[in-house]
Order: sequence, then structure tokens, then C-alpha cells
Amino acid sequence: MIVGVPKEIKNDEYRVGLTPAATQEFVVNGHQVIIETNAGKAIGFSDDQYKIAGASICATPEAIFNQAQMIIKVKEPQSNECKMLRQGQTLFTYLHLAPDPVQTQLLMQSGATCIAYETVTDDNGALPLLAPMSEVAGRLSIQAGAHHLEKNQGGSGTLLGGVPGVAPGKVLILGGGVVGTNAAKMALGLGADVTILDRSLPRLRQLDDIFKGTVKTVFSTVDAINQYSKVADLVVGAVLIPGAAAPKLMDRKQISVMQLGSVLVDVAIDQGGCFENSKATTHQDPTYVIDGVVHYCVANMPGAVARTATIALNNATLPFALAIANKGVTRAMMDDKHLLNGLNVHKGFITYKAVADALNGVFEFDYMQAEKALLL
Repeated sequence: MIVGVPKEIKNDEYRVGLTPAATQEFVVNGHQVIIETNAGKAIGFSDDQYKIAGASICATPEAIFNQAQMIIKVKEPQSNECKMLRQGQTLFTYLHLAPDPVQTQLLMQSGATCIAYETVTDDNGALPLLAPMSEVAGRLSIQAGAHHLEKNQGGSGTLLGGVPGVAPGKVLILGGGVVGTNAAKMALGLGADVTILDRSLPRLRQLDDIFKGTVKTVFSTVDAINQYSKVADLVVGAVLIPGAAAPKLMDRKQISVMQLGSVLVDVAIDQGGCFENSKATTHQDPTYVIDGVVHYCVANMPGAVARTATIALNNATLPFALAIANKGVTRAMMDDKHLLNGLNVHKGFITYKAVADALNGVFEFDYMQAEKALLL
């Protein structure tokens, strides 16, 4: 199979779909890999390293899309990239379609087979290709929040860890999954006072065991969110419904009564965000202020630590990508229900129910037709 890796073009995105080490795995398995020139340069992966790994270097994205049978990316394709896709081609990347009808429409029009990292599953019902970026984003959420609590960044001037004689800052984490757990680890490491809200009692018990009582675990209700957000210095939105739009956990009224200079970090922004005021921002212009509360809603948070994030992502995606290359996309999905769960768009149809439900009213969705499309 010819595997193509274009350079990411989204603002401040320096990750790359394949590392040189992952590229070599494809070559050893008998596949041809073509990389757009300088695709990994920003994070220390030179064209020469890719050549040594066995890849060919192409000068333009058009050359990649024209030749490749499978496109491996990191972020969702931008409009001009969607228009270069074609029927019979496989796209393997993060898609986050639920809040993005424009991208969804373009992918449907392309006729390509589009597999989303974020909905591939495992035997435990987890999301193994989302987990590495959730780990990164969870840890970054505290780092970013602590930075923007600084007075010169618009925050209240609170040091999360406090100092002797001064109480530590209060961190509220909404959601106790991978993002929330990693956020809690970082916040505790800084010495903050940490509370996690979640609706799963079994998960709250697990978190209590993991953190040995050093983190407050509270069942999530509207009242609990109101109570703890009012006194929080930093609130991290860490909720996820696979493939679907994120639930709105705090509206503007709730946010407006938070402390002046407190910070919201919305890690769910790729799925539309979990705060009413959330709108996607960039690393160049990461925050805005509403009602005296700093909102940090960067849509590609792991891009800030692009080298670490790229290697972590490749560790997770490589077995699935190799299976597609070795078997062909049809056989690979038929052999692995977890990879099949990653299929979001195929032959012009939306094939993932949560995406279809989120975009209900935007597109007509015929489950019978989608089911037929899944028969490949």
C-alpha cells in the first residue's frame, strides 16, 4: 500500500502523522511511504531521517493526496485537504465531526473511507487512540491554567501551590476519565487543593483509591458544580461522550458568579466544548475573558508539546494503521470490530451514530443506507 503523510496545516499544529520510526515499520512490512517535505521538521524529524527510514519525500500536499491509498494525519483535514480526498482512499486521523457540519459534508462528498482515531475502541470499552492525547491535554490543562492565573495573563494572581502561610489554589475538575485523572496528577504535583466531579460512583471509588484520599471526589450534580465552581481558582472541563458533542456543564450564569480572575480550561473544545461560553482559540491567542473569567479553549492543546504528543500518538495508532496497510481497509475492519468502530464516514454516508445524532437536522441520515455502506 502507498501510505501518505502530509504536513499539518492547522494553525500552530506541529505534530506529524508518522515518526521516522513508525515509517520504518511500514517499509519493513513492504509498503511505500511518502512524506511531504518538512512535515516533521518543527519537532526534530528531518527529511533525511525519513529517507533513512525508507520513505520518499514529496514537495507538495497535492502529490501526497494524488498518490497515496491511505492518508495518515493528526488533526482533522482542512477544507482544501478534504477536497483532495477521493473515493477508494482511506483517511486515518482525528476527525471530531459532531460539532463540524462543514467538514462532515466535505468528507461525505469525497466518497473516501474516513476512520476517526477518537472512536476506535478496545476490549475494555476505552478509546486507545484518544487516550495518549487525553493524557497530554489533561496534564497541559493544569500547566496552562496555572500560567493564566498569573496576574499579567489576566488571572487573579493566584499560585496554585500556595506558600507556607498561604492556602493553595482550588482546582475543580469536571470529569474523572483520562483527562481528569491526568489533570489531577499535575494539580496535586503543584500542591493544589483538588476536587473531581463525576457521575460514575465506581469511577469515583477508583479515583479515591488511586489518589489515596488526597483528592476530593464528589458526585456531579448541578448543585455540586455550582457549589465548587464558585470557590475554584481553576476549572477544567474534562468530559467526553465518544464521537458526540460534549455536554454543556456550565452556563453563562454559573460562570458569571465565579471569582474574578479565575480560569476555565475547556479540554472538550474539539467536541464543541462543555461550557456555554466556549469557542475555539489558538496557541497564538489562547484566551478571552467573559464576566471576569479567563477562558482557555485551545482546540489542539497537545500541539504545544508536539514532539512528545507525536511519539505518544504513533505508539497507539501504529498497530491499527499497519493492519489497514497489510490487510486492506475492508479486511482490517472486518477482522477488528474496534477499528470498525472508528469508521465515521464511508462512501458518502455518515456511519457513526453519535455523529449522525449530533448533526440531526443538518444532514438526512438513513441508517439502512449507512448499514449497507458498512457492508463495504
